[in-house]
Amino acid sequence: MALNVPGVVAVVLFYIMILATGVWAARKSRKAGKKSDGNRTEAVLLGERNISLLVGVFTMTATWVGGGFLLGIAEAVYTPKMGLIWALMPIQYTMSFIIGGLFFAKPMREQKYITMMDPFQIKYGKVLSAALVLPCLLTEVLWVSCTLLGLGATLSVILDLPYGYSVWISAAVAIVYTLLGGLYSVAYTDVIQLSLAFLSLWLCVPFLLLNGTSVSIAQTAFNHTFQEPWLGTLERDSVWKWIDDFLMLGLGSVSFQSFHQRTLSASSPRAAQLTCYAAALVIAILGIPPVLVGAVAASTDWNLTLYGSSPYERGEHSLVLPLTLQYLTPWYISITGIGAVAAAVMSSTDSSLLSATSVFSSNIYKNVLRTQASDYEMQWVIWVTVVLVGLVGTSISFYANSVLVLWLLGADVSYSLIFPHLVSVLFFKMTNGYGAVVGYVVGLTVRILLGENAVGLPVVLQLPGCTLEDGVLVQKSPVRTVSMLITLASVLVFSPLASFVFDRGLLPESWDVFKVKRGVTVTPADAVTQSLKEEAGSDGECDENTHGVALQPISQAGT
Repeated sequence: MALNVPGVVAVVLFYIMILATGVWAARKSRKAGKKSDGNRTEAVLLGERNISLLVGVFTMTATWVGGGFLLGIAEAVYTPKMGLIWALMPIQYTMSFIIGGLFFAKPMREQKYITMMDPFQIKYGKVLSAALVLPCLLTEVLWVSCTLLGLGATLSVILDLPYGYSVWISAAVAIVYTLLGGLYSVAYTDVIQLSLAFLSLWLCVPFLLLNGTSVSIAQTAFNHTFQEPWLGTLERDSVWKWIDDFLMLGLGSVSFQSFHQRTLSASSPRAAQLTCYAAALVIAILGIPPVLVGAVAASTDWNLTLYGSSPYERGEHSLVLPLTLQYLTPWYISITGIGAVAAAVMSSTDSSLLSATSVFSSNIYKNVLRTQASDYEMQWVIWVTVVLVGLVGTSISFYANSVLVLWLLGADVSYSLIFPHLVSVLFFKMTNGYGAVVGYVVGLTVRILLGENAVGLPVVLQLPGCTLEDGVLVQKSPVRTVSMLITLASVLVFSPLASFVFDRGLLPESWDVFKVKRGVTVTPADAVTQSLKEEAGSDGECDENTHGVALQPISQAGT
């Protein structure tokens, strides 16, 4: 297939438009920074906490509607062994946004945190919180890889561009405009990107449904025509795994820095909540087109197309969305589909770049490595970090062949490790550094021992129902949820236990590195913790949110 010149021109024009928007937003960011009484770093990372409700809804939704979302849903619906029953990501994310709006957005925004790791920094001190930052960074880097993999696959199929060129050029564009204006550039380009993705995806739908080589998706939903019904089936021995996946995406998404960056940048706590609720509705609507793409692909006699055979038989089911657009729609509609995927991918990539940069620059560099770093120095740290995260994430995309696997792996880390720690530090006053350490070590160890076939991690600890399939042990139990609950239980059990041991004098006070013993005169908190407390507006007393949950500015701080 020759190079698709009209498609290349369309993509180039799209990238120029996005870069122009990024430059405009960068100018807005600089003007806001000059007028602001606060520091420049906060202006870059949170847009002066002045993102409007409308822009907030766009950027929140666009962050999740990326290459993993579009290609992953289409891949799951089309794959004969899965189907729609395994592609409920829009519903799961809707649930996640609603939960985030009800329980997380308001208290986090009221405390004026810069990143979601700040409450860990305040309560546990800089060393332990730095360790907790690592899985957070990993999830964001994997998200970058996932989105770029989706875009590279799409451009290589439809435009006949080499995969490497597609990925590196796209990554470079996202890195450049993220460098220029920080959250302002990311948020305002998200408005254009989400609008384009929405219009382009829905424009493709009628052409897909009416193409001449496919039968009615209503017919193939329940009947075996060219392959198994695209609705899918849920076997009895897969029920726990389905529940596990549902909870992982539904709850784990709340512990992504990308989510909290949007709520923390909102103009008010109320706006942060409304952003979550509105985004929950929009993302459900945007989940419909990729479902239809997968359904049409499953309803097509691929032998009648120029492609010649089933993508599943060729082992290219991960590319089903671009293949469907390329071979089942007119060329000008397939180009429109490229625009949708490119827009969605860019909006997710820039968000992950900025999120990873936020937690590293704020919670590791500024609060651990260089507590006296100036605004000018922090600007350089942010720029360098954006570039490094982009390079690492882009490189990983060359070593993976499934968008769905990368997507689920990132969500796994977030759900199993970060989510239980976030819940415990926000909503349970008695937690302390000892419980957090035990929870981190135990949770990580258990998750590794339970294995993960998708990344070649062998099963060592077998749960009930574990079976041997084709010489490989396969877990049938909800391993991610088990890991999450064990992590949470470890934190909640060992925190009061450690306090009891030191309060009763069962261990020497000199061993109490996290200062949990009551009635002990504790030296003033270190500069890092004190600075975070001031930024959070805390006065050492407990505040309560509207749900009656105590949100403590915590006094314990490790070193």
